Amino acid sequence: MAMEYPLSKRLAAEFLGTFWLVFGGCGTAVLAAKFVKGGVNTGLGVGFLGVAFAFGLTVLTGAYAFGTVSGGHFNPAVTLGLVTARRFGWQDGRFATADVLGYLVTQVVAGLVAGATVLGVAKSIAGGYDVQVNGLAANGYGSHSPGHYGLAGCLLIEVVLTGFFVLVILGAADVRMPAGFAPIAIGLSLTLIHLISIPVTNTSVNPARSTGVAFYAGNGAPGQLWLFWVAPILGGVLAGGAHHYLLGQPADAPVSSPAG
Repeated sequence: MAMEYPLSKRLAAEFLGTFWLVFGGCGTAVLAAKFVKGGVNTGLGVGFLGVAFAFGLTVLTGAYAFGTVSGGHFNPAVTLGLVTARRFGWQDGRFATADVLGYLVTQVVAGLVAGATVLGVAKSIAGGYDVQVNGLAANGYGSHSPGHYGLAGCLLIEVVLTGFFVLVILGAADVRMPAGFAPIAIGLSLTLIHLISIPVTNTSVNPARSTGVAFYAGNGAPGQLWLFWVAPILGGVLAGGAHHYLLGQPADAPVSSPAG
């Protein structure tokens, strides 16, 4: 159970897991989605499918590696969704402010460190890396959406997909489910989410992931960052509330962490 560990160790685990998610997912998008050599696209890049699997694999492996310590949130929207579902941040009926704020701050800092690391690797390529042209896997809407989807559509898809992501986490990690399999369901759901929405927003469903690259990318990404905080958090909170009200476990059942 994650709450058995002191807060300092749980925050260290959240830092490592969030770093791994942002570095692995955004790193794949920046460094491996296309493989250009001598100005020619070789066709050896992993494309949208590879990026989707990269994000899914990072959360799957991160949950197994660090989830037993911190619960494996790696995402402010997940943390706040679990708070709303009363599966995290409550101790003896009281709100654990230090735990929740600690998780949120740690996730954002880890995302920024991961984004800087991706940028550092990208800039080492011969001829340099043009962030303004390539975007550093930043999220966006309108002209900054990969498929030029509008604000309303981007807002809607981020709310819906984050909500279902949190519902999968809550369901898969329920104590009534087989132990040890939750990270698989969570990783596959994040893969599916990216398969749906990379062309729409470049897929956020995670404010730490969006913040981690937005300020390095520039070119309008920081100005659009608000959507990738508001929409995922709204989706996560709605899902947490719905699960607690409609699908929550019995009052006398023990509480499981997201990693099982």
